[in-house]
Parts: sequence; C-alpha cells; structure tokens
Amino acid sequence: MLHLHIALTVLDHAAVFVFAATGALAAARRQHDIVTFFFFAAITGVGGGTLRDLLMGAPVFWVQRPEYLVTCLVAAAAIWILGGGTFRERILIWLDALGLSAYSVMGAAKALTFGLSPVTAIVMGVLTATFGGVIRDVLDHQESVLLRREIYVTAALAGSVVFVALMLLHVQSTIAGAAGFTAALGLRSIAILYGASLPSFRSRADAPPPN
Repeated sequence: MLHLHIALTVLDHAAVFVFAATGALAAARRQHDIVTFFFFAAITGVGGGTLRDLLMGAPVFWVQRPEYLVTCLVAAAAIWILGGGTFRERILIWLDALGLSAYSVMGAAKALTFGLSPVTAIVMGVLTATFGGVIRDVLDHQESVLLRREIYVTAALAGSVVFVALMLLHVQSTIAGAAGFTAALGLRSIAILYGASLPSFRSRADAPPPN
C-alpha cells in the first residue's frame, strides 16, 4: 500500500508538472515576463484538480500541500531556461497529451477513494484532465481545447472509463492505472499524428441531395 501511495504521488506531481509546463510554453509564445510564466504554469497545473476537489467537497489539494505549487514553479523555471525554439508548439501538444492521460486516471482514482459512484468518478477524471487546458487556452486567447474537432475530451473519457471499469473488475490498481493512461495517450496520439476526429453533426439541410 505504501508503494502504491508513493507511485500515485509521483504520478500526480508528474501530471501537474507537464500541465504547468504547457502553461509556461503558452506564456513563452506570448513572450510574457517571468511572473506571468509562473502564473500561467500554476493555474494550468492545478486548475483541473482544483475544480475536481471543489465539486467533490474535498480540501483543495494544493492548499493542503503547497509543494504542488513548487512543482509548477519548477516547470515554469525549466521552460524559462530551456524552452523555446522551433519545436515549442509540438512540445506543448505532447506535454498536454501526457498530462491529460495522467489526470484522466488520477481524477477518477481520487473520486473513487471518496466513495463516489463510478459514473461520477469518470466525470471527475475528465474534468481533472481537461479543465487546466481550458484555462490555459482562455488566458492565451486561443481556441479552447473543447471546441477543437480533433479527439481531446474523448481521450480523457477513454482513460477514465478504462481505469474505472478495471477497478470495478478488481484489477490491481497499478495495472488499471497503467491501462487507463495508455488508452488515453494512445487515442490522443492518434489524434495528434493523424488528425483523427469524431463525426460531427450535420443537419438535413447540409446533407447532399438524393440521386
């Protein structure tokens, strides 16, 4: 149990770090100052988890454990020193994919530990995985990740569903977490590499005329 707790803590910090890094990269794109770097990193890194905790009525995790804010600051400092260059946008996309995949599992896992229903746990996983990116895009004046046609929320949903389903089948939590993470990252990777998207709505007026 101790090893599981350590593994989950490391994964949680890793997810905060990569999401914070995407926030810092967004600030780099706008050539903001160092204070704004830290602000973008912090609000992106802890935004999804904050919404999750507020909805569950749980203590907000970074208020209880400020080392998560330190993780955000480290990510911002790393991007300030090392970030930039031709591949900045590509780095942001893949870091976001890693953060989304990890948080889709972490959010659902925390909801289950609070005794919430499987359906609610899945929703919490999706919200945790996506809300930080929504805040980042709003601050960066970019089109929200929720409005892009490529697969994004669906990837988070897949990760949460796989994890929760395996937990209901009493699969070992580390295996369930790895499977959920892989499902989310795999689906998101397909979207990034091939531009895959779900079918969009077409009204009857948009349908082609019959032959």
